[in-house]
Amino acid sequence: MMRGPSNWAVAVRKPDGDIAEVHQPIKSPMARHVIFRLPVIRGVVALGESLAIGFRALAISANYQAPAAETEGDEEAVDTELTRTQLIFAFAIAIGFAVVLFKVSPALLTDWIGIKSTGQFVIVEGLIRVTIFVLYLFLISLFPDLRRVFQYHAAEHKAINAYEAGEELRPDIVQRFSQIHPRCGTAFLLWVMVIAIFVFAFFGRPAWYWLIATRILLLPLIAGLAYELIRFAGKHQDKKILMALLAPGLWLQRLTTREPSLDQIEVSIRALKEVLQLETKDPQARTIEVMA
Repeated sequence: MMRGPSNWAVAVRKPDGDIAEVHQPIKSPMARHVIFRLPVIRGVVALGESLAIGFRALAISANYQAPAAETEGDEEAVDTELTRTQLIFAFAIAIGFAVVLFKVSPALLTDWIGIKSTGQFVIVEGLIRVTIFVLYLFLISLFPDLRRVFQYHAAEHKAINAYEAGEELRPDIVQRFSQIHPRCGTAFLLWVMVIAIFVFAFFGRPAWYWLIATRILLLPLIAGLAYELIRFAGKHQDKKILMALLAPGLWLQRLTTREPSLDQIEVSIRALKEVLQLETKDPQARTIEVMA
């Protein structure tokens, strides 16, 4: 799946070997209201949009792999959209799981340990949160089915790196590029956890119910700050000091990417080319920036 400023596209390798493409415009509130384009706020909006597009892309991929899709032979017959109810339900499950596992649980566990110092509390909580996150990524990386997902993840990165380097988008050329990219969501999530340490430091060690409330209510602010950092890094990849600071997030991508095959890279190139074609036709798109 590839996303541009105004459009997104997903390419899927069908059971018969052909590649199907689905694209949709992005009806972002950032295009309609200035307030949603302000720093930090735009990060919260972009995160919500990315989650929604991600769920839709997974639904498209699953539907093309279903037996019914094989027999139809007509792409128009494949249902590629999630209903509003399905999307809200998927959001609730995903966000709820992430908040409980990566936000609430580390805070309650640190509170249970009984650390008194505010500074020590937020540092220990942050270390526990990062540890849980890394262990989670490591454990899911052991599942064979997710290996292909991580290969396609790397194929997306390679295609974007090749495009940003000005190279021809051919599988054999794209294969030579790195599977790591500074605008990756994995790096974003790590920096959400690191920035949270500094934000939560302002609130000390409150009672357990305020502890849970702050970890939930401050998540949009933290996500917005992390988005600005990742966005800035993506535009300044030539700054060695900045990239050194962001290195842990780049290293972590080794857990969520696997070396892809040429066939997988071909799929990522098709999605990227589709987005580039759509964006060059869109008069609203001043610059083309494809998200990893």
